[in-house]
Amino acid sequence: MTTAVVLMRCERTAIASAAQALADIDGIDEVYSVSGRYDLVSIVRVRTDDELAELMTGKLIAVEGIIQTETLVAFRAYSATDLGKGFGLGLEGGSQG
Repeated sequence: MTTAVVLMRCERTAIASAAQALADIDGIDEVYSVSGRYDLVSIVRVRTDDELAELMTGKLIAVEGIIQTETLVAFRAYSATDLGKGFGLGLEGGSQG
């Protein structure tokens, strides 16, 4: 499984329509409108690197209103459960302070 986070800048008037078009693409699991330097963030999950390449260069590029993208390919996933365990290290028997 290949997972990527795609950060996108869009034309201001096209954010909602671009988000909906992205949500309709197979392989894009989630699309968020966000504040900050980017307008949209999508979570992509595909089986292979080749599928990611096709999605990015064949499907995503065809979405109207997207001006710029930055793609972050994930190497390893950490679940909320794993992160919670890390925050509890050294706190056996109550809080330290």
